[in-house]
Amino acid sequence: EEAGVEAPVKRIVLFTSGVGYFEHRGKVEGDASIKLRFDVDDVNDLLKSMVLQDLDGGTISTVTYNSRDPITRTLQSFAVDVTQMQTLGQLLAQLRGQRVDIDAPMKVSGAIVSIERRRQQTNDGDVVESELLTLLTEEGLRQIPVESIGRIKLLDEALDAEFRQALAVLASGQSSDEKSVTLQFRGDGERNVRIGYIQEAPVWKTSYRLVLDEEGPPLLQGWAIVENTSDADWDDVQLSLVSGRPISFVMDLYSPLYAERPVVTPERYASLRPKVYEQDLSRQKAVEQKLITDAYGRRIALEARGGARNRAVAPAEERAFAGRALGGQGEMADAGALPEAMAEVPATAGEALQSTVQAMAAGAEVGELFKYEIDGAVTIARQTSAMLPIINQPVEGSKVSIFNALTHAKHPLDGVRLKNSSPLHLMQGPATVYAGGVYAGDARLPDLAPGGERLLSYALDLDVEVAQTSDSAPQSLVSVKIDQGVLSAAYKQRRTHAYTLKNSAEEAKTVLVEHPIEPGWELAEPKEPTEKTRDEYRFAVEVEPAAPAELTIVEELTIRQSVGVSSQSDEDLRVFLSAKEASDEVKESLREVVRRRTELAELGRQKEQLTQRIAAIADEQTRLRENMQAIDRASDLYARYVGKLSSQEDEIEKLREELRTVDGKINYAQRALDEYLSQLTVG
Repeated sequence: EEAGVEAPVKRIVLFTSGVGYFEHRGKVEGDASIKLRFDVDDVNDLLKSMVLQDLDGGTISTVTYNSRDPITRTLQSFAVDVTQMQTLGQLLAQLRGQRVDIDAPMKVSGAIVSIERRRQQTNDGDVVESELLTLLTEEGLRQIPVESIGRIKLLDEALDAEFRQALAVLASGQSSDEKSVTLQFRGDGERNVRIGYIQEAPVWKTSYRLVLDEEGPPLLQGWAIVENTSDADWDDVQLSLVSGRPISFVMDLYSPLYAERPVVTPERYASLRPKVYEQDLSRQKAVEQKLITDAYGRRIALEARGGARNRAVAPAEERAFAGRALGGQGEMADAGALPEAMAEVPATAGEALQSTVQAMAAGAEVGELFKYEIDGAVTIARQTSAMLPIINQPVEGSKVSIFNALTHAKHPLDGVRLKNSSPLHLMQGPATVYAGGVYAGDARLPDLAPGGERLLSYALDLDVEVAQTSDSAPQSLVSVKIDQGVLSAAYKQRRTHAYTLKNSAEEAKTVLVEHPIEPGWELAEPKEPTEKTRDEYRFAVEVEPAAPAELTIVEELTIRQSVGVSSQSDEDLRVFLSAKEASDEVKESLREVVRRRTELAELGRQKEQLTQRIAAIADEQTRLRENMQAIDRASDLYARYVGKLSSQEDEIEKLREELRTVDGKINYAQRALDEYLSQLTVG
C-alpha cells in the first residue's frame, strides 16, 4: 500500500519577470506518493514546467490531478449523488435495490425497497414526520424506522468503494480555489526525490543606502525585498534572487481541448430494378467474375475461383489495426517500460537543469540573468515579507553637481558619480543618500553592471547658481555645386549658448553642465564634450569660490537644398554668381546658362513681335474686306483696296517665313540648353 510522504519547499528562485522556481525535496521508501495542493490559477504553470526527479534509481510513474470542471460536475458522475445535503432517508432512497446490513438495533440484511414518510400526532397534539425504511429480507418485507438505524453497510463492494470515493472528492473540494496534485514514485528502498516547477510570484525589489564620507569612499548598502504571498511558510529555504527578463508566458494546458471533426453523411443509393440479360451466344470463353457489394456500399470484384482481388478493409478492422499498432492502451506507460533511449530523456533533462543552476550559482551570471545567492537558510512566514541584505561594501564615487536647464533653470543638483566596483550586478531601485551623518536626499539607481558608472542626483545645490543665454546667427552659404543640371547649395546656421556659473560655497566644485543633443546640430566649440550620452552632452566646469566660470557652446546646423537650374529664374542664379562661396567654375557655368537663356528670351521677344505684326495685318485685311463689300467694284477705291490687300499678303508671307526661322532658332537653342544642363557637373 502506498504511503503519503511530505516534501517541503527547500529551494526558491525568484525572478524579476513575475515568476519563481520552487523546489520541493523529500525522501520516499518503496512505492510512495506525494500530494501537493495548488491554486487553480497556478495549475497551468505547473503542467508547463514541472520537473520530477527520483535521484536514487527509482522511477516516476504518473502525475494525477483533479479536473478543472466544477466539483459538482465530478460528484454527479458517481452512482450516489452527494452534491446536496441529504437526510439518511433521502440517501437510502438513492440505494433502492441494493443489499445492505443494518443494525436497528437488531441486525437485519436485505434489499432496500423504498423510503416511506409518515405523519403522526403526538399526545401533545403536535404532528411529527418520520421515515420508514422498507427492506426485502429472507422472511419478506420489513419496515424499520430510520431513526432507529445505528449502522448501515453496503454489501456491493464496488458501490461501497464508489461511495467512499465520492465523499473523498467532496472533502477535497472544500476549498474551491485549490486543486490537489498526486505524484507517484516507484522503486525499492529509501530514495531522495526532487520536485521543481515555475509559479507566479511577486517581483522582488531592491533598495539602497548610499553613505557619503568625506574621509573615505562611499558605502553602498543594498537590500532585497521579498514577499511570501502564498499560504505556506517558507521554512529554512535556500533563496536565490535573479535579475533579468527571461521570456515567460501562460498557456492553458488545464482546460480540456477537443478537436473539431468534420461530419460525414453516409452516401445513399436509390434502389435499382433487376434487369434480365440475354444469353451470351458467342463461342469465346470469358473469365467469370462476380461483383458483390460489402456492408459499407463498396463494390468488390471476385475472381471466378472465389479469391478476392482487392479485399476491402472495414472501418472497424482499420481501427482495430490502428489500436494494435499503438498498443491499444489509453493510459500513460510507466517510465520504466519506455524504450531505453526514451527512458533516458527525463534523467538527461534533470541533469541539464541541475548543471545549469549550478553554473549560475558558481558564475553568478549566465547570459542576460544575474543571480544573488542568499547565504544561509531563510525563513519567511506565509503572507509576510522580508528584507535581505545583498551588498554592504565601499564603492568608488565622487561628489559632483549636475546642471540641466530642463530640470532646474537656476541651480544644479547635488550628485555623485558612482562606480560599481563590486563584483555584483546592481539591479535598479531607490537609493537613500546620507551625507555628513544626516539624510541628504533620495536618488534612483539604474541597473549597473560591475565596473559601470552612473550619475546619481539627490538634492538641489543652492550654493551654485547658473545663468544661461543663447544667440543665433542667420544662415550663410558655404558651398555650391551642380550635378547634371541640379544645383545643390549648402547653408550653415550657427548658434551660441553661454553658461555663467557662480559658486557661493567655501570649497571649489565640479559642475557637469548637460546640454541637449538635437538632430542635425553639430558641436563646433568645444571640439569634444567631457561626456556624451544618447541625448545629451556633458561639459565639466571647475568653479572656484567667488570666481565666476564661463562655458560657451557653439553649434552648427548644415542645411542642404537641391533645385534644378532650369527651374530657377535669372535673378536666383545671379545670387549665386555674386556669392564668394561659389567656385569660379560654378560661376562660369551659371553665366553660360544666363547667356543662353538671355538669347532664348531675345528670340522669344522676336517671335512675339512677328506674331503681333501678323495679327495686326490680319485685322487690317478684315477691315478692308468689309469696306469692299460696301463700294462699287469698278471704283478707284475698290482697286486701291485690292492693291493694298495684295501688298499685305506679300508682307504676311515674309513675316511668316521669318517666324518659322525664329521658331527654328528657339527650338535649337532650347535643345542646346537642355543638353548643356543635363551634362553640367561642376563644383
